[in-house]
Amino acid sequence: MLRYLPFLLIIALTIYAFIDCLNTPEEEVKHLPKTVWVLIILLFSIVGPVVWLFAGRKRSVVGGGGGGRARRTQWVAPDDNPEFLKSLREEQERKKDGDGGKGEPGTDKD
Repeated sequence: MLRYLPFLLIIALTIYAFIDCLNTPEEEVKHLPKTVWVLIILLFSIVGPVVWLFAGRKRSVVGGGGGGRARRTQWVAPDDNPEFLKSLREEQERKKDGDGGKGEPGTDKD
């Protein structure tokens, strides 16, 4: 069984690269047209899929980098979201300013 493992890995890599290539939008494919990439992946069993994975598609940066890229569209937990924390601080300040003089006679805050 162990002697079949390299062949299974090559087939799995080829299938993964083939499906990844088919699912990639045309505008994200680099260097060659998408149909040429499909032919390369299918004709060159080891080299084709590896070249596709490293050079065929624009890959997005995962994590905090990105310098100047579009805003992150991923969901962010409220305690990690700086905009949410800022809105909480502003609301807390408004409550302090609004509640401070309401109970005292002689002050008229509207």
